[in-house]
Order: sequence, then C-alpha cells, then structure tokens
Amino acid sequence: MTLAISVFGLGYVGSVSAACFASMGHRVIGVDVNPAKVEMVEGGRSPIIEAGMNELVAEGNRACRLHATTDSTAAVLESDISFVCVGTPSLRNGKLDLSHIEKVAREIAAALKQKKSAHTFVLRSTVLPGTVESIVLPVLEQVSGRRAGTDFTVVYNPEFMREGSAVADFLQPPYTILGAQDLSHLAPLRELYQQTPGKVFETSIAVAEMVKYLSNAFHAVKVVFANEVGTLCKHLNVDAQAVTEIFTSDVRLNISPAYLSPGFAFGGSCLPKDVRALMYKAKELDLKLPMLESLLPSNAEHVERAVEAVMRTGKRKIAQLGLSFKAGTDDLRESPQVQLVKRLLGEGYEVRVWDQDVSLGRLAGSNRQYIEEVIPHIGSLLSSDLKDVLGWGEVVIVGNKSVKKDELASYLRGDQIVIDLVNLNKNLRADSSSSYEGICW
Repeated sequence: MTLAISVFGLGYVGSVSAACFASMGHRVIGVDVNPAKVEMVEGGRSPIIEAGMNELVAEGNRACRLHATTDSTAAVLESDISFVCVGTPSLRNGKLDLSHIEKVAREIAAALKQKKSAHTFVLRSTVLPGTVESIVLPVLEQVSGRRAGTDFTVVYNPEFMREGSAVADFLQPPYTILGAQDLSHLAPLRELYQQTPGKVFETSIAVAEMVKYLSNAFHAVKVVFANEVGTLCKHLNVDAQAVTEIFTSDVRLNISPAYLSPGFAFGGSCLPKDVRALMYKAKELDLKLPMLESLLPSNAEHVERAVEAVMRTGKRKIAQLGLSFKAGTDDLRESPQVQLVKRLLGEGYEVRVWDQDVSLGRLAGSNRQYIEEVIPHIGSLLSSDLKDVLGWGEVVIVGNKSVKKDELASYLRGDQIVIDLVNLNKNLRADSSSSYEGICW
C-alpha cells in the first residue's frame, strides 16, 4: 500500500529518509525552511553528499514520488504521516537545543487544526528520555486543540544511520525501534516497515528514546577505548593491530568489530552532542558518571596527540588530507580534523587542506554555520588539487580514508613525514620511503 509521507528537515537524516521512503514506492514531501535545499530536491538533486543519494533523489523526482516545499501546512494536509528529522544541537552547557523540534511541532499542530482525518506524528531526531511526553506531546495538544491518542498519534522512531553509508543503513537496519504510549498507535508504522529487514521492537517512547542514546554513548566508548589501548600499545612497543584483531574476534559476549579499531577522535553531529546531553542530565540528577564524563576529555586528548606528533617533526608546512570527520561526507560539524587544523594554525603552522567532498560553495545550513563560527578562514586553506597540496607539504596528515593509495604513493617524496590518523590498512598505505607514523599504532 502506498502511504503519503511528509519529512520535516532535509539534512542528513531527513534527506535520506525522504529519498528511501520514495524508493520504497511511497509519496513523499520533504519540508525545509531553506529554499535552496527545497529547490535541489525539486530539481532531482541531493541536498547532501552521501553515497547513493543522487540516484535516489533523481529517481524519486522522475517518478513524481518525491517533492519538497517550504509550506509545512500543505505538507501535513497532503500526508498521513509526518516524520520530524530536524537538528538537536548542543547549547554551550551541553543541554540539547530543542527549539527546532518545538517550532516544527507547532507548525504541524497548527496544520492539524485544519485536518479532519487521522495523522501520525513521528519524531526521528535524537532526544533524551521524557522529551516526547513532556515537551512534544503538550505542544501538539495545546496548539492543535486536539487530543493525542484520539485525534492524532505520536511515535518515536530513532534512526541508526551513519554518514557515508546512510542509504545502506536505512534500507538494511540492524533493527527498527517504534515507541508509543499505546502499541495500537503503531499500525501505520508497521505497514511502512513491513518489508524492512531486521527485527522490529515495539516499546514505550522512553525506552525508544534511551536506546538511541545508549547506542551512541557505547559507540563513543568504543572509539575512546580503542584509541587509549592503541596508544598504550604503541608506548609499550606492542603491535596494536595484532592486539585489536585478536580482541575483536570474540563476538560471543556482545562485542562487535565496529568502532573498535584504533583511529582518530570521534566527531560529527551525533556522538559529541549526545555525550554532552547525557552529562547535562546526570548533573541535573546529581549523578557522578566518571567513565562517561571522561569520554570528551579523552577524545580531545587524542586531538592533542596529533598536534604533538606534528610538533615532534620540527617541520612547519602541513598538508592535511581530509577535513570532514569521515570520508564520503561533507559534514564538518565537530570534525576532529577541523579542530586539528585550528590548533595547528594557532601554533603558527602553515596548513593546506585537500578534501574531495568538501566545497565551501556547497555547504549549507548548520554545516556552513559551524565552519563560519569555528574556522571562518578555512576557504583560503582548501584546495581541490591533491598533487599541489602534497607537493607543498613537509608533513602529510592522512585525516580520512578518501585518499587513494596509488595517488598518495605517486605524489609523496622520500623527505616527507606521513602522520596517519585513520589507521589505513597495510595494503592502503603508500609504498614510499617517507617516514610513517600512526597516531596510536
């Protein structure tokens, strides 16, 4: 059965959700306050850089299954289900900024005043337990003048998509989690996800909210744990990769190889802000959670290790390969590579940056806002010419895995020092006489 779906927020989560729902045969309307994003979707172009998205958006546009608008009321009136995928960034104290969610909830509620048929409000944005029932539901009822559970239903459906593989993660999820006050409210979502592989968990809203944070907190724990163990191995002259290979082979006790290879600091739009939000909530509850409190300081220390590795070279010209927090995306929000460049500039180093996926002219929304606030002069450092950047640098920092082995090997000189932050496997490392150092292996 074909469903009519509106998706609020055309960032990474919203764009991928909209395109994938359309590819499943549903009629989808994307909603965003940014006219540029709406225009791109309407023109059959993806508003984000993500593997597979250009094809999905173009296909949805050709089939007239995927459209976009800035008119939230029209989108609600023309759909049966509204997915809210707007950002929940961190405030300075770590508390989540829920203003985008509240704004969209008010817009949808205002539209519900005019709608006589049933409607399902689905929140996908990452929020702390209790948010839907204490903030979202009251706003919807107050503004619409209608009762949740009777006139409309509310569901929490967290996403588990990684930037760079978001389309594949959406279509092949580890599981699907549906949270509601009454499980009978889940009927439209059961229908929507009936062909989606993986187990479906139907639970309370609070449990669904918490599972998302548990997952992200554990991912953050695994990254920090692997990096600290890798650093210890390096200082003990122990083969960190051999240790890691053996350790991750044990999958019986709920251990997954994902995020358990030593590498660079974690970043992006999820893990840092979600850890801060948990710490803010712990303070509110007067709880001491030493391990979680140590995650961000330990992550920041890993950036400092990279700075110290550069300082030890005694060189001044730094070629940074990769600026986004991972290859295959242009997301610069809380990228540790951006923080590293900022630190090096502050120490007086000359830096040039190459990233095949990052173009300032293409950045939009919170991504552009972040870079303008954190490192506004980045444009003067960026170059699309890998050969030129590598030829200029005395120290080459491999910041993500977008650079290809043959290109790196052909452009490197024997007098250059390579600092590897992403643990390129042995067959991807350049065959050259350059001095090579891994950050924690």
